[in-house]
Amino acid sequence: MCLGILAVDGASSEDNCSYQHLFNYLNLSLSSKNDLYTMSRPVKHHNTTMKVYLEVLIYAILDMKETDQTLISYVWIYMSWKNEHITWNPNDFCGLKHIDIPAELLWKPDLTIEEMTEKDKTPSSPYLTINSDGTVERTDYKVLVSACRMQVHKFPFGIQTCNLSFKSVIYNVEEVNLQPHSDSSVATKSSRVLMQTQYEWVFISETVTKTTFDRKNFNQSLIVHTIKMKRRPILYIVNFLLPILFFLCLDLASFLISDSGGEKLSFKVTVMLAVTVMQLILIEILPFSSDRIPLIVVYCIGIFGFTLLSLLETIVVMYLMEKDSASPDEADGDQSLSEDCGDKQGKVNFNNFYREVSKLINSACISDVSADETPPELLPVAKEGSSTRLREISHVLERLSDELKEMEKTMVLLLNSRKEKAKPGYWTRVTKTINRVFFISYVIVIGLFLVFIFSKWISEENE
Repeated sequence: MCLGILAVDGASSEDNCSYQHLFNYLNLSLSSKNDLYTMSRPVKHHNTTMKVYLEVLIYAILDMKETDQTLISYVWIYMSWKNEHITWNPNDFCGLKHIDIPAELLWKPDLTIEEMTEKDKTPSSPYLTINSDGTVERTDYKVLVSACRMQVHKFPFGIQTCNLSFKSVIYNVEEVNLQPHSDSSVATKSSRVLMQTQYEWVFISETVTKTTFDRKNFNQSLIVHTIKMKRRPILYIVNFLLPILFFLCLDLASFLISDSGGEKLSFKVTVMLAVTVMQLILIEILPFSSDRIPLIVVYCIGIFGFTLLSLLETIVVMYLMEKDSASPDEADGDQSLSEDCGDKQGKVNFNNFYREVSKLINSACISDVSADETPPELLPVAKEGSSTRLREISHVLERLSDELKEMEKTMVLLLNSRKEKAKPGYWTRVTKTINRVFFISYVIVIGLFLVFIFSKWISEENE
């Protein structure tokens, strides 16, 4: 057919090698659009099913927003289909097998992505490639913002899967039948080769699935590309999980602080407030709705509960110690009264002894003086009275030594009683027992809790 036209027109063989001659032959030009090529499916019979081959490769995983549950990816989309109205023999045009034409000159499949949440802002490719057998190819690079139902149960660990579902807008499966251009293994290998950057997420695999979407007796062909990826959790471990664990270690170390002052109580309140701040940061990261409670939320609430329980135990212990310190004060008051009375009594006894000794000594001295002046006949009588006074003085001194020995014994007994009262009271001994039992139980329960949480996190099962 091509040769016949060329012979009638008288075209030379050199003109057959130009693109313009092929455009004229196919009746393709921007000035005169052919409605046959643009208005409907390019098939010769309306019952003919057009097969559209589709391939999607991942160039980059730009972002994954847990709060919005959206995936932002940069993909390469390839489509090919058969246009039965455009064919030529390459030998008639100097071996020309394909040409590139503006995209608005030909009909294109009206494919859409079900998970798209924002309109693609990147411009589509302005050209289509037409092969000599009528196959039309189109290649686009797009930044897709798609909805993705994320599994945040193991945040920041675990594996996420997001779907990109391609289908026609108006054509059913009998009119446009979508076919995968390559299988899952080829798509995965190609995506790994093309992958430019992965940021926080590591690409694992891409699965291609062909299915049929039934909507009120209107079946449509559907191709689902499932992107499987894994998060790099190192930043969340260093910036979030470890600081909360350090706060828990500080709470354990606070048991070394004395309970007598208020430093321990204020320290525990500070640690609990720090854990609360970390929980507020976590609210901004995780989505508000989730099928299951994330393990990181259980981790934060558990540590917050442990610090709260430790704070309550400190309050109870301080209350008991205060109760124990109230009774010694009353005992000290009674003791001070008895000591004052004893001191006064001791002073009185000493005064009485001093007075008696003074009287006896004075009387003895007077008797001595009077004895010198007495007549000789009275001298024996004076000597006899002086000896009697001396005996009385000796008796008084003996009584004084006995009283001093009794007072010494009394002082020893008072010192021993004070030493006994200096021993810890009943409630103080009880608080020491409570602290010991609580600390041991506290460490055991925390250890079991952390083992349970981390074993759930590192398990490979994707729930």
